[in-house]
Amino acid sequence: MSERETRGRSGIVLQTELKSKVAVVTGSTSGIGLAVAESLAQAGCQVMLNGFGEEAAIQQLQSRLSEQYGVAVGYSPADVACPEAVAMMIRDTQEQFGGVDILVNNAGVQHVAAVEDFPAQQWDKIIAVNLSSAFHAIQQVLPGMKARGWGRIINVASIHGLVASPYKSAYVAAKHGVIGLTKTVALETAKAGVTCNAICPGYVLTPLVENQIADTARARGLTEQQVMEDVLLGSQPTKRFTSVEDIAAMAVFLCGPASTNITGSVQVLDGGYTAM
Repeated sequence: MSERETRGRSGIVLQTELKSKVAVVTGSTSGIGLAVAESLAQAGCQVMLNGFGEEAAIQQLQSRLSEQYGVAVGYSPADVACPEAVAMMIRDTQEQFGGVDILVNNAGVQHVAAVEDFPAQQWDKIIAVNLSSAFHAIQQVLPGMKARGWGRIINVASIHGLVASPYKSAYVAAKHGVIGLTKTVALETAKAGVTCNAICPGYVLTPLVENQIADTARARGLTEQQVMEDVLLGSQPTKRFTSVEDIAAMAVFLCGPASTNITGSVQVLDGGYTAM
Protein backbone atom coordinates (compact mmCIF):
# COMPACT_ATOMS: atom_id res chain seq x y z
CA MET A 1 0.00 0.00 0.00
CA SER A 2 1.49 3.36 -1.02
CA GLU A 3 2.03 6.24 1.41
CA ARG A 4 -0.83 8.08 -0.34
CA GLU A 5 -3.31 5.39 0.62
CA THR A 6 -4.98 4.29 3.81
CA ARG A 7 -7.71 1.82 4.62
CA GLY A 8 -11.09 3.30 5.45
CA ARG A 9 -13.84 2.30 7.89
CA SER A 10 -15.37 -0.10 5.39
CA GLY A 11 -12.01 -1.61 4.39
CA ILE A 12 -11.91 0.36 1.11
CA VAL A 13 -8.55 1.88 0.29
CA LEU A 14 -8.80 5.68 0.22
CA GLN A 15 -6.39 8.15 -1.39
CA THR A 16 -4.90 10.54 1.17
CA GLU A 17 -5.57 13.42 -1.21
CA LEU A 18 -6.25 15.85 1.64
CA LYS A 19 -2.97 15.24 3.43
CA SER A 20 -1.95 18.18 5.65
CA LYS A 21 -5.29 20.00 5.25
CA VAL A 22 -6.88 21.16 8.51
CA ALA A 23 -10.53 20.36 9.18
CA VAL A 24 -12.91 21.58 11.87
CA VAL A 25 -16.01 19.40 12.35
CA THR A 26 -18.62 20.62 14.80
CA GLY A 27 -20.64 18.08 16.77
CA SER A 28 -18.05 15.40 16.03
CA THR A 29 -17.79 13.38 19.23
CA SER A 30 -20.54 11.03 18.03
CA GLY A 31 -22.91 10.23 15.15
CA ILE A 32 -22.59 11.89 11.76
CA GLY A 33 -19.92 14.33 12.89
CA LEU A 34 -17.64 11.60 14.19
CA ALA A 35 -18.00 9.62 10.96
CA VAL A 36 -17.11 12.72 8.93
CA ALA A 37 -14.15 13.57 11.16
CA GLU A 38 -12.82 10.03 10.96
CA SER A 39 -13.15 9.88 7.18
CA LEU A 40 -11.33 13.20 6.84
CA ALA A 41 -8.58 11.86 9.08
CA GLN A 42 -8.41 8.78 6.84
CA ALA A 43 -7.95 11.11 3.89
CA GLY A 44 -4.98 12.76 5.59
CA CYS A 45 -6.51 15.77 7.36
CA GLN A 46 -5.48 17.16 10.70
CA VAL A 47 -8.77 17.35 12.59
CA MET A 48 -10.26 19.54 15.30
CA LEU A 49 -13.07 17.67 17.03
CA ASN A 50 -15.88 19.50 18.77
CA GLY A 51 -18.77 18.41 20.93
CA PHE A 52 -19.78 17.22 24.34
CA GLY A 53 -18.73 14.07 26.16
CA GLU A 54 -16.71 12.68 29.03
CA GLU A 55 -13.13 13.89 29.08
CA ALA A 56 -11.62 10.40 29.20
CA ALA A 57 -13.73 9.18 26.27
CA ILE A 58 -12.78 12.18 24.15
CA GLN A 59 -9.08 11.76 24.93
CA GLN A 60 -9.36 8.11 23.96
CA LEU A 61 -11.05 9.11 20.69
CA GLN A 62 -8.31 11.62 19.92
CA SER A 63 -5.63 9.03 20.57
CA ARG A 64 -7.34 6.39 18.43
CA LEU A 65 -7.78 8.64 15.41
CA SER A 66 -4.27 10.06 15.70
CA GLU A 67 -2.59 6.67 16.03
CA GLN A 68 -4.73 4.93 13.41
CA TYR A 69 -4.38 7.56 10.69
CA GLY A 70 -1.13 9.31 11.59
CA VAL A 71 -2.67 12.76 11.90
CA ALA A 72 -2.90 15.37 14.63
CA VAL A 73 -6.29 15.48 16.35
CA GLY A 74 -7.35 18.37 18.56
CA TYR A 75 -10.50 18.97 20.56
CA SER A 76 -12.58 22.05 21.33
CA PRO A 77 -15.35 21.89 23.94
CA ALA A 78 -16.98 25.00 22.44
CA ASP A 79 -20.73 25.30 22.86
CA VAL A 80 -21.57 26.37 19.31
CA ALA A 81 -24.76 28.06 20.51
CA CYS A 82 -22.44 30.83 21.76
CA PRO A 83 -20.85 33.02 19.03
CA GLU A 84 -17.87 33.84 21.25
CA ALA A 85 -17.19 30.13 21.81
CA VAL A 86 -17.31 29.48 18.05
CA ALA A 87 -14.82 32.28 17.46
CA MET A 88 -12.51 30.87 20.13
CA MET A 89 -12.73 27.37 18.59
CA ILE A 90 -11.61 28.72 15.22
CA ARG A 91 -8.83 30.82 16.79
CA ASP A 92 -7.60 27.81 18.78
CA THR A 93 -7.54 25.71 15.58
CA GLN A 94 -5.63 28.39 13.71
CA GLU A 95 -3.08 28.66 16.52
CA GLN A 96 -2.70 24.90 16.90
CA PHE A 97 -2.66 23.90 13.23
CA GLY A 98 -1.88 27.10 11.34
CA GLY A 99 -5.27 27.65 9.70
CA VAL A 100 -8.60 26.09 8.75
CA ASP A 101 -8.94 24.59 5.26
CA ILE A 102 -12.15 22.60 5.74
CA LEU A 103 -15.15 23.50 7.87
CA VAL A 104 -17.98 21.02 8.41
CA ASN A 105 -20.94 22.55 10.22
CA ASN A 106 -22.68 19.50 11.63
CA ALA A 107 -23.75 20.25 15.20
CA GLY A 108 -27.48 19.96 15.73
CA VAL A 109 -30.23 19.63 18.31
CA GLN A 110 -33.92 18.83 18.02
CA HIS A 111 -37.19 19.32 19.87
CA VAL A 112 -40.57 18.00 18.76
CA ALA A 113 -43.80 19.82 19.65
CA ALA A 114 -46.77 21.52 18.04
CA VAL A 115 -46.22 25.18 17.17
CA GLU A 116 -48.59 26.44 19.86
CA ASP A 117 -46.81 24.33 22.47
CA PHE A 118 -43.25 24.90 21.26
CA PRO A 119 -41.15 26.43 24.08
CA ALA A 120 -39.54 29.70 23.03
CA GLN A 121 -36.32 28.63 24.73
CA GLN A 122 -36.15 25.50 22.58
CA TRP A 123 -36.82 27.53 19.43
CA ASP A 124 -33.94 29.90 20.27
CA LYS A 125 -31.58 27.02 21.09
CA ILE A 126 -32.30 25.13 17.86
CA ILE A 127 -31.84 28.23 15.70
CA ALA A 128 -28.61 29.06 17.54
CA VAL A 129 -27.08 25.58 17.25
CA ASN A 130 -28.42 24.44 13.87
CA LEU A 131 -28.22 27.70 11.92
CA SER A 132 -26.48 30.61 13.61
CA SER A 133 -23.44 28.53 14.59
CA ALA A 134 -22.80 27.78 10.92
CA PHE A 135 -22.89 31.49 10.08
CA HIS A 136 -20.50 32.40 12.90
CA ALA A 137 -18.03 29.63 12.02
CA ILE A 138 -18.09 30.49 8.30
CA GLN A 139 -17.54 34.16 9.10
CA GLN A 140 -14.46 33.24 11.13
CA VAL A 141 -12.82 30.91 8.58
CA LEU A 142 -13.49 32.79 5.34
CA PRO A 143 -10.70 35.40 5.58
CA GLY A 144 -8.03 32.71 5.91
CA MET A 145 -9.54 30.54 3.16
CA LYS A 146 -9.71 33.50 0.78
CA ALA A 147 -6.13 34.50 1.60
CA ARG A 148 -4.89 30.97 0.79
CA GLY A 149 -7.12 30.66 -2.28
CA TRP A 150 -8.54 27.32 -1.11
CA GLY A 151 -11.31 26.27 1.23
CA ARG A 152 -14.13 23.78 1.60
CA ILE A 153 -17.25 24.51 3.62
CA ILE A 154 -19.82 21.76 4.11
CA ASN A 155 -23.07 22.34 5.94
CA VAL A 156 -24.89 19.24 7.12
CA ALA A 157 -28.52 20.20 6.58
CA SER A 158 -31.34 17.67 6.23
CA ILE A 159 -34.20 16.71 3.98
CA HIS A 160 -36.02 19.05 6.35
CA GLY A 161 -34.14 21.83 4.62
CA LEU A 162 -36.18 20.92 1.53
CA VAL A 163 -39.49 19.61 2.88
CA ALA A 164 -41.32 20.06 6.15
CA SER A 165 -42.69 17.73 8.80
CA PRO A 166 -45.22 18.56 11.49
CA TYR A 167 -44.05 19.27 15.05
CA LYS A 168 -40.54 20.34 13.95
CA SER A 169 -41.02 24.04 13.28
CA ALA A 170 -37.65 25.22 14.63
CA TYR A 171 -35.64 22.40 13.06
CA VAL A 172 -37.29 22.82 9.65
CA ALA A 173 -36.83 26.59 9.77
CA ALA A 174 -33.17 26.23 10.75
CA LYS A 175 -32.37 23.67 8.06
CA HIS A 176 -34.09 25.72 5.35
CA GLY A 177 -31.93 28.59 6.56
CA VAL A 178 -28.78 26.47 6.32
CA ILE A 179 -29.47 25.81 2.64
CA GLY A 180 -30.04 29.51 1.98
CA LEU A 181 -26.81 30.34 3.81
CA THR A 182 -24.96 27.70 1.78
CA LYS A 183 -26.06 29.20 -1.52
CA THR A 184 -25.23 32.74 -0.47
CA VAL A 185 -21.72 31.82 0.71
CA ALA A 186 -21.15 29.87 -2.51
CA LEU A 187 -22.01 32.93 -4.61
CA GLU A 188 -19.84 35.24 -2.54
CA THR A 189 -16.81 32.91 -2.77
CA ALA A 190 -17.28 31.66 -6.34
CA LYS A 191 -14.00 33.17 -7.58
CA ALA A 192 -12.02 32.74 -4.38
CA GLY A 193 -11.12 29.04 -4.61
CA VAL A 194 -13.63 28.30 -1.86
CA THR A 195 -16.66 26.03 -2.26
CA CYS A 196 -19.70 25.78 -0.02
CA ASN A 197 -22.15 22.90 -0.27
CA ALA A 198 -24.89 21.31 1.80
CA ILE A 199 -25.56 17.65 2.49
CA CYS A 200 -29.20 16.72 3.10
CA PRO A 201 -29.52 13.25 4.61
CA GLY A 202 -32.76 11.42 5.07
CA TYR A 203 -33.30 9.80 8.43
CA VAL A 204 -30.09 8.57 10.04
CA LEU A 205 -30.24 6.38 13.14
CA THR A 206 -28.09 8.61 15.36
CA PRO A 207 -28.61 9.37 19.08
CA LEU A 208 -30.46 12.54 18.02
CA VAL A 209 -32.97 10.54 15.96
CA GLU A 210 -33.26 7.81 18.58
CA ASN A 211 -34.29 10.45 21.13
CA GLN A 212 -36.64 11.96 18.57
CA ILE A 213 -38.49 8.63 18.18
CA ALA A 214 -39.75 8.74 21.75
CA ASP A 215 -40.69 12.43 21.49
CA THR A 216 -42.52 11.87 18.21
CA ALA A 217 -44.38 8.88 19.64
CA ARG A 218 -45.66 11.01 22.50
CA ALA A 219 -46.55 13.97 20.24
CA ARG A 220 -48.48 11.80 17.75
CA GLY A 221 -49.93 9.21 20.10
CA LEU A 222 -48.08 6.33 18.39
CA THR A 223 -45.85 3.50 19.53
CA GLU A 224 -42.12 3.86 18.93
CA GLN A 225 -42.27 0.98 16.42
CA GLN A 226 -45.01 2.80 14.50
CA VAL A 227 -42.84 5.93 14.44
CA MET A 228 -39.93 3.92 13.03
CA GLU A 229 -41.95 2.21 10.31
CA ASP A 230 -44.64 4.74 9.42
CA VAL A 231 -43.13 8.14 10.21
CA LEU A 232 -39.37 7.89 9.77
CA LEU A 233 -39.07 5.27 7.03
CA GLY A 234 -42.58 5.61 5.67
CA SER A 235 -41.45 8.22 3.15
CA GLN A 236 -38.07 6.69 2.29
CA PRO A 237 -38.72 4.32 -0.63
CA THR A 238 -35.57 2.31 0.10
CA LYS A 239 -36.97 1.57 3.58
CA ARG A 240 -33.58 1.92 5.18
CA PHE A 241 -31.82 4.62 7.13
CA THR A 242 -29.07 6.67 5.52
CA SER A 243 -25.79 5.58 7.12
CA VAL A 244 -23.23 7.88 8.69
CA GLU A 245 -20.67 6.31 6.36
CA ASP A 246 -22.70 7.47 3.33
CA ILE A 247 -22.65 11.03 4.61
CA ALA A 248 -18.96 10.93 5.49
CA ALA A 249 -18.07 9.66 2.03
CA MET A 250 -20.01 12.53 0.45
CA ALA A 251 -18.22 15.04 2.68
CA VAL A 252 -14.80 13.72 1.67
CA PHE A 253 -15.83 13.81 -2.00
CA LEU A 254 -16.90 17.46 -1.67
CA CYS A 255 -13.44 18.27 -0.31
CA GLY A 256 -11.57 16.39 -3.05
CA PRO A 257 -10.31 17.36 -6.51
CA ALA A 258 -13.33 15.94 -8.37
CA SER A 259 -15.59 18.54 -6.73
CA THR A 260 -13.64 21.69 -7.56
CA ASN A 261 -16.51 23.15 -9.58
CA ILE A 262 -19.30 21.97 -7.28
CA THR A 263 -20.49 24.84 -5.11
CA GLY A 264 -23.85 26.04 -3.85
CA SER A 265 -25.18 22.52 -4.32
CA VAL A 266 -27.54 20.47 -2.18
CA GLN A 267 -26.45 16.83 -2.08
CA VAL A 268 -29.46 14.71 -1.12
CA LEU A 269 -28.93 11.30 0.50
CA ASP A 270 -32.47 10.36 1.39
CA GLY A 271 -33.37 6.97 -0.07
CA GLY A 272 -35.74 8.65 -2.52
CA TYR A 273 -37.68 10.62 0.12
CA THR A 274 -37.77 13.89 -1.85
CA ALA A 275 -38.35 12.13 -5.19
CA MET A 276 -41.94 11.31 -4.23
